[in-house]
Amino acid sequence: MKIFIYILMALAAGLIIFNATKLDFDNLFEGDSAVAAITVLAGACAILLLVILQVSQAIQKKKKRKY
Repeated sequence: MKIFIYILMALAAGLIIFNATKLDFDNLFEGDSAVAAITVLAGACAILLLVILQVSQAIQKKKKRKY
């Protein structure tokens, strides 16, 4: 599961980097730039959720060790 999470994080980071190159900062919310901005935010949210999942799994492992 840990490797799968890292693969998903790498894919999300690649998506962010790719779409960051498509951003036009003069017209950020028009045309393809709007789609790229939304995708960058979605990728950042995906990474955040995966980090939360990793932390919760680490807490769960520590909790099982105590009992």
